Amino acid sequence: MLKNTQQLLAIMSRLRHPEDGCAWDVKQDFASLIPYVIEEAYEVVDAIEREDLDDLRAELGDLLLQVVFHSQIAQERGLFTFEEVSEGICDKLIRRHPHVFSDAVFNNDEERHQAWEQAKTAERLEKNKTAAQLSVLSGVAGSLPALMECEKIQDRAAQHGFDWPDIEPVFAKVQEELDEIREAIELGDQAHIQEEVGDLLLVAVNLARHLNVSPEIALKQSTKKFSKRFNYIEQQVEASGRSLKECELFELDAFWNEAKIVLKNAN
Repeated sequence: MLKNTQQLLAIMSRLRHPEDGCAWDVKQDFASLIPYVIEEAYEVVDAIEREDLDDLRAELGDLLLQVVFHSQIAQERGLFTFEEVSEGICDKLIRRHPHVFSDAVFNNDEERHQAWEQAKTAERLEKNKTAAQLSVLSGVAGSLPALMECEKIQDRAAQHGFDWPDIEPVFAKVQEELDEIREAIELGDQAHIQEEVGDLLLVAVNLARHLNVSPEIALKQSTKKFSKRFNYIEQQVEASGRSLKECELFELDAFWNEAKIVLKNAN
């Protein structure tokens, strides 16, 4: 394994050689590689969801390449090396798992989660040095997908006591936000409508948290379900010799209800 890692590092170093390397690789920097990091991460997720293990192995390699690529750029600039990246994550894993690498004892998942969050807070304090300048929400990447960022922000706040103790007030808040959207629509204020829709989505994330559901995964699954049902509608419309626009809404809705039954039975 060490040999393969060293070979990968050597290949990337060669690709980045200013004279003998690849022109495309040489001109890349941290910022230009951002889309590829995101794309490779999502392709790993896609392979997992499709349960394609051969593809997963390949996609993990592509993701590892991005780590090596960034590390090579950093090394060239005298910032850090791949070895330092590896050392950093090793130290972090040992530090955040005292029940495995030390003598700490946790009785349940909640205690483990609290200890994990405390360790992260201590790391942020050390990084920022000044506690007065540090928010409990610090460290949540603003570049995360909106649902994931919202969930992490709410988790952080909940860890410090800012959360409802049970789910009933969350249901009430969902209804409250729906009512406020209706009011905004009546006023015809588009900016206000957008704000209230955002508030509703935020509360929906909170509801998912209280139900131990990942809002990102839940929405992804529902979107896939919608696509499958819509594809069924397209097939039925095509079989009738018409286009979607030539059909009445009640016909499409009937196909939709039919799709729910057919696809459920197919599963």
